Amino acid sequence: MNFDLTDEQIQVRDMVREFASKEVAPHIQEWDAKGEFHPEILQKMGELGLLGIVIPERYGGLGLDYISLALACEELEYVDTFLRVAMSVHVGLNSLALLQWGTEDQKQKWLVPQATGEKIATFGLTEPNAGSDAGSIESTVVRDGDHYILNGAKMWISLAAVADHFLVFASIDRSKKHNGLVALVVEKGMEGLTTGTIKGKLGVRAGNTGELAFNNVRVPVENRIGEEGEGFKIAMSCIDQGRFTVGAGACGLVRASLDASVRYANERYAFGEPIGKFQLVQQMIAHMVQRYDVSTLLTYKAAELKNRGIRNTRETSMMKWYGCDAALASADDAIQIHGSYGFSNEYPVERFWRNARGAVIYEGTREVHTLLQAGYALGYRQDKPVRMPQPPAQEFESLNELVGAV
Repeated sequence: MNFDLTDEQIQVRDMVREFASKEVAPHIQEWDAKGEFHPEILQKMGELGLLGIVIPERYGGLGLDYISLALACEELEYVDTFLRVAMSVHVGLNSLALLQWGTEDQKQKWLVPQATGEKIATFGLTEPNAGSDAGSIESTVVRDGDHYILNGAKMWISLAAVADHFLVFASIDRSKKHNGLVALVVEKGMEGLTTGTIKGKLGVRAGNTGELAFNNVRVPVENRIGEEGEGFKIAMSCIDQGRFTVGAGACGLVRASLDASVRYANERYAFGEPIGKFQLVQQMIAHMVQRYDVSTLLTYKAAELKNRGIRNTRETSMMKWYGCDAALASADDAIQIHGSYGFSNEYPVERFWRNARGAVIYEGTREVHTLLQAGYALGYRQDKPVRMPQPPAQEFESLNELVGAV
């Protein structure tokens, strides 16, 4: 592996860093404190091409590689997690699923406007009574001629209030559990679809999180992704992509905690000298440096496999598991370094901790990833060497225009 970033990747990193620092960083403390979601930020991300960063140009995207996607997620989460969450659900969990599983007509209908940011998309798997156990999904579909009748509910759905397209999973035969799931694209405005917003979240307060309810929603059969019974397989491939964006974003949260701690440790004096001179403070900062390096290396490893179109379920699980634990531990250490100030929103580290706490739950809990990694090590779990879709190697024609727009 070559760890040197290309000129194009550096341009992407710098462009996203400038965008997030200008458009969001000056306001994020207020937005987070008030629990305000500003959907116009999604529009600006779309205008920059971020919502189609790894989608081929023929479908309206930029055609960049997975290292570029990882760098974008890191820079977005460095400023706030809600920005990376938008990338996770729109790009990782929805658009890349359409790229892999959709027909050409479906790609033209949904993927193209999503890649350009004209339409916003999200993902609906989790339910009030089903999270890690996707086989226990209670939402159901019944075939009725050229439509499915969809009933049920989804919970903890990012961008629920603003999404135009929802990739939803429901059971057509609950006796088959995992093998009875169907994937459907549900569109805003379909009769019987209602959305709601969840209030009182611990973290990601500047982002929109909500719920979906389906009351006899008639979904055309042509909105089905894949075949009946393939829903679980499709969902797990989506989760692989979503986990990648979460793990990459965690690198940004580790780095944000590190940078905030270094600044404070050099400014805060105790016993006549900067607290950075004390060894136990140095120990916490050193651990953050270690966590950032390891998280980044794991991310680049998974990204390289994705660029080559090689299945990477184990590697992506590892990067997500380690990275999210590293982000939470780093934010916790950052609060400790800041002392009492770290316990208030005068400094950003308490927000880092609140945001980091959620990521060890969603996209696979740390317990799920522990079992996955043990299963691989013990030989209980083996993945078929399936070739995965990969981004075009050279589709950088629009990048200069993209960078110049900042």
